[in-house]
Amino acid sequence: MAKPLRLYQAWKGKNKFLLNGRLIFGPDARSLIVTLMLILVPVVIFCTFVARKFLHQFQESSAGYVIMTVTIIFTIYVLLLLILTATQDPGIVPRNSRPPDEILNYDSSASVEAGGKTLPRTKEVIVNGLIVRVKYCETCMVFRPPRCSHCSVCDNCVERFDHHCPWVGQCIGKRNYRWFFLFVSSTALLCAFVFSMSALHMKFVVDEYGTVWRAMKESPASLVLMAYCFVSLWFVGGLTGFHLYLISKNQTTYENFRHRADNRINVYNRGCVNNCIEVLCTRIEASKNNFQGYVNEECAKPPRIHEAAAVDNSEDRRRVKVEDDVDIGDDLLKISQRRNSEEEISDVRSRGSDTTPHKSPELDFAALGLESSSRSTYHSSLGRRLNYLAS
Repeated sequence: MAKPLRLYQAWKGKNKFLLNGRLIFGPDARSLIVTLMLILVPVVIFCTFVARKFLHQFQESSAGYVIMTVTIIFTIYVLLLLILTATQDPGIVPRNSRPPDEILNYDSSASVEAGGKTLPRTKEVIVNGLIVRVKYCETCMVFRPPRCSHCSVCDNCVERFDHHCPWVGQCIGKRNYRWFFLFVSSTALLCAFVFSMSALHMKFVVDEYGTVWRAMKESPASLVLMAYCFVSLWFVGGLTGFHLYLISKNQTTYENFRHRADNRINVYNRGCVNNCIEVLCTRIEASKNNFQGYVNEECAKPPRIHEAAAVDNSEDRRRVKVEDDVDIGDDLLKISQRRNSEEEISDVRSRGSDTTPHKSPELDFAALGLESSSRSTYHSSLGRRLNYLAS
C-alpha cells in the first residue's frame, strides 16, 4: 500500500514549501533574495564605513556604540518581519475535492447568460447588517468568504486579499498583512535612520576638511548611502502612508483600486480607531490548512463521478439508438406499414370532408425484393413482439 501524501505534497497551488510544509512561499520566492540584498548591503556598508568611524569620533561617550547597536538590532528586526511576511500562510482558503452540493444541484437552464457566456454563480451573505455578494471559485470549488479573492500568481483563494507583493514573493492577506505593514514601516524608519546618520557623518567630514568636494572624496560611502536611502524612502515611505490610510478605512489595496470609481459603501468601516485595533491588535487566526498533515491521494484528486455518469448515459442513449436502428433496418416492412397507416388515416379524413384525398407514393415491395408473404410474416412477428412486451 502506497504511503499517503502530505497536504503540501498534494497541494494544487503554485506555492513552494520548505521544512516539510512548515514554511510556505509564493512561486516567485527568488525575489525574496533580491529584497534581502537591498537591505543587507547598504547596512553592511553603513556599519563598515560610517558607524565604525563614529566609534572614534565619540570616544568620550558611548554614542558610537549606541549607533552601531541600534543599526544592527533594527536591521535584524526588519529582516525578521520580512521572513514572517514571506514564509507564512497568508490566509489560504482550503480547497474542496468536489463541488459543494448547491453547485451539484445547480440547474444550468436557470443560469443567466449574457454575450454567450454564463455569468459567475454567486450567493448573498450578510456582513454588519448589509448584504454582500460572494462568488463561487471554479478552481478551488468553494464559495469565497467576504473580502476573499483568487490570486492568479499563487493560484489560491486568499482571505482578506490585499495584493501579491513581488518584493516578498508572497500574497498579502488576512494572516500576514500585519507583518507586511510592520515590515514596510520599519524599513522606512531604517532608511531614515541610515540617511540621517550618513548626513551627520558627512557634516563631520566637511567640518574637518573644510570643503564639500574634499569631504565627498574622503567619505564616498556616506554620499552613496544618502542618495540610496533618499530614493528608497520615497518608495517605502509612500507605501507606509498609503497603507496607513487603508488601515484607517479598513480597506484593502484590491478593494481600493477595484471599487474606487464605484462609490460603494464600505461595510467593514467601523471608525478609524476600531479599524486600527482590528487590523493591528486583534489575534491572528490559525491557518485553516494543515500542510504537514497526511491526505489520501484519492481525496487530493477531484472525483470524476459526473463525467463518468455523463459517459454512461451517453453510452446508454447510443446503445438504445443503435438497437432501434438495427430493428428498423432489419425490417423494412415496418416502414411501409407506417406509411400505409398514414395514407389510410388521410383517406378517411378526406372522405369525411368530401375532398380529394392526397395520395402518397406507395413503397414498391417488388423493387425491394419482398413478396406479399413478407407482409404476413411481418404481422406475425409484430404480434409476437407486442405479446412479449405485454408480458
